Amino acid sequence: MVENISPAQAWAALRSDPKAQLVDVRTDAEWSLIGIPDLIDAGKQVVLLQWQTYPTMAPNPHFLDQLKEVGFTPDQHLYFLCRTGGRSMAAARAAEAAGFSHTFNIVDGFEGPPDSAGHRGTQSGWKAERLPWRQK
Repeated sequence: MVENISPAQAWAALRSDPKAQLVDVRTDAEWSLIGIPDLIDAGKQVVLLQWQTYPTMAPNPHFLDQLKEVGFTPDQHLYFLCRTGGRSMAAARAAEAAGFSHTFNIVDGFEGPPDSAGHRGTQSGWKAERLPWRQK
């Protein structure tokens, strides 16, 4: 069963667990325009694998193959991230069904829901929690 965890919990795991890896399942456009987590202080790099492809948002039929091509093994702890937590949950569930038994969904994702002014990244999520990130 995929466990929901906060961005801060994921960051702590990435820093302390050598088997922990972050998989950002957003689109190329999101990575380029909005930014990506910066894992340099954890001694790691975020793995960028689209769950859906921009601009059609069609499912990526090669996602599970790409996850395996990266070299992940079933004993690794995989933390999935998207914009708000929906796509990452779907990706984590698919990975779990494919044999990855330690999958986690980062709730509120990279940007979280919009605030009252319609802006994301201010209320919750990776950016709002002031975790390290950078422009791609």
